Formats: sequence, structure tokens, C-alpha cells
Amino acid sequence: MAVEITAVYQGQLRCQATHGPSGQQFSTDAPTDNGGRGEAFSPSDLVATALGTCVMTIMGIVAARHEVDLTGTQVHVTKEMVQSPIRRIGSLKTIVTFPATLDLDEAMRDRLTSAARQCPVHQSLHPDIDAPIEFEIA
Repeated sequence: MAVEITAVYQGQLRCQATHGPSGQQFSTDAPTDNGGRGEAFSPSDLVATALGTCVMTIMGIVAARHEVDLTGTQVHVTKEMVQSPIRRIGSLKTIVTFPATLDLDEAMRDRLTSAARQCPVHQSLHPDIDAPIEFEIA
């Protein structure tokens, strides 16, 4: 299934993107260290956001199949850029934190961690990007 995204350059390193199926919109801005105002997600921030939300969504699908409610589970992605040999994402370190009140047995933890590592965004990342996923309980 194809999904169309349209982006229009607004000037001053800002774009407005539209999700074709829903019509929802958001803006991006270049980061301050690359000449932008840093007033919105940068395009590379959206890669980190896509990774974190994909991990959570895939885990949510698996959890729902097993009637487990992951409400309150959080994901934290730290994006680090590198400058050499070209400016690009160098690492996307992801930490998934399950609430202490969530009682997961070992089999369910294994299912969820396996699902997280198989999310389509994580699988689509270039192998030069360091993208570990860690799990903890708050």
C-alpha cells in the first residue's frame, strides 16, 4: 500500500508536510546548528521519532494480541549527528521503559523485545547508524 506525503518549502529552511490519506499537516525546520531556527522537528528528528513510535506501535500490536495493556510505556530516542565523512545521523539510541506496575512474564518480555527490534523503521536504517534498543522497568 502506497502512502503519499507532500511537502512544500515555506522559505527560511522550513517545510510544511501533508499526509495524503488523512490530510494532517506539520512543519519541519532546520536545526540551529545547520542554519535553521530549530522551531520544529528537523527532518532527521523525524527519523528518530519514526523509530520510537514504530517500536511502540509494533510492541502495542503484539501486546494487544496477548491482551496486555502497554499504557504508560515510554520510549526515549537520542539522536546524534556526525559530521564526517558527511553530515548524517550517527546514532539513534532507544530506551523503552515499562511502568513498574506492568507485570510482564519472561515470555511476554521476550516477545515484546523481539517485536521492537523487528519494527520496519529499525529494519530500514542504514547499517552505519548505531541503533541499539534497550529495555528497562521504571
